Amino acid sequence: MAAAIGTETGVMVAAPDNGTRAGLLGIRSVVLPIGLAALALAAWQAFVVFGNIPPVILPSPISTLAYIGERWDILLTHAIPTTLESAAGFVLATVLGVVLAIIITYSAVAREALYPNLVFFQLIPKIALAPLFIIWLGVGSQSRVAFSVFIAFFPVVIATTAGFLSVDRSMLRLCRSLTASEWQIFTHVRFPAALPYIFSGMKVAITLAIIGVIIGEFITAQAGLGYLIIFATARADTEVSMAAIVVLCVCGLLLYGLVALGEYVANRVFSSETT
Repeated sequence: MAAAIGTETGVMVAAPDNGTRAGLLGIRSVVLPIGLAALALAAWQAFVVFGNIPPVILPSPISTLAYIGERWDILLTHAIPTTLESAAGFVLATVLGVVLAIIITYSAVAREALYPNLVFFQLIPKIALAPLFIIWLGVGSQSRVAFSVFIAFFPVVIATTAGFLSVDRSMLRLCRSLTASEWQIFTHVRFPAALPYIFSGMKVAITLAIIGVIIGEFITAQAGLGYLIIFATARADTEVSMAAIVVLCVCGLLLYGLVALGEYVANRVFSSETT
C-alpha cells in the first residue's frame, strides 16, 4: 500500500511504498551498468572508425562481435577447458580456504603459526611461481588448476576467518550456557553469521581462479582461451585476441553469477531456518 504524505500546502499525496522503491532500485541497478557499457562500446566504435585505427591495432566492437558469430564453435572449444579448470580451481580454493579458516578460528596455536605464513605467501609475486608449477606437475591441467588454487584461496581464508570471529561474544556465551555443543554453535551461529564474509571472499576468489588458469595457459597449453590469445597475438591477429577476451569475460560473468546465485540461495535457506 502507498503511504500518504503531506505537502507544504497541506495536500495529501500518495508516497511510493517500499515495494515500488525496491523495484525502481532494481531497475536502476540493471539499466545503469548496461547503459555505461553501451556508451563505452559506442565510444570505442567511434574512436576506431573516425580515428582510422587499423584492425591490427584495435578492432572495432562490431568486427569483434562479427568474428565471434562466425567462429563461435572454435571459441567455444577453447572456452570449455578454461571454464572447467577455473571452476575446479575455485571450488578447491574455497574448500581449502574455509578449512584453514576453521582451523585458525578454533586454534590459537594454528592461528599464530599459519596466519603470518599465509600473509608471507600472499606477498610472493604469483607469476614468478607459475613456471615452477609446470615443472612440478607437468604441462597438463593439474598444474593450471593447482596454480589457480594457489592464487585464489587467500581471500577466502581471510574473509571467512573475519566472519567466524565477528560473531557476538555474548551470543556464544549464551549458546554455551544452554549446553550447546561446539558443532551446534558452528552450524547454527558461526557459519550463518559468516556467510556474507564467505561469499565476499568467494567473489574475489572466482576472478583470481580465472586469472590463475589464464596464466597457466599462457605458459603451456594446447587449448583454452589463454592459449588462443597468445597464439593470436604471436600472429598479430588482434581480432582473434579481442574475441577471445570477450568470450573470457562472458565466462567470468557466468561463474561470478553462479557464486551470486549460491549466495542468494544460502541466505534464503539459513534465513528460513532462523524464522
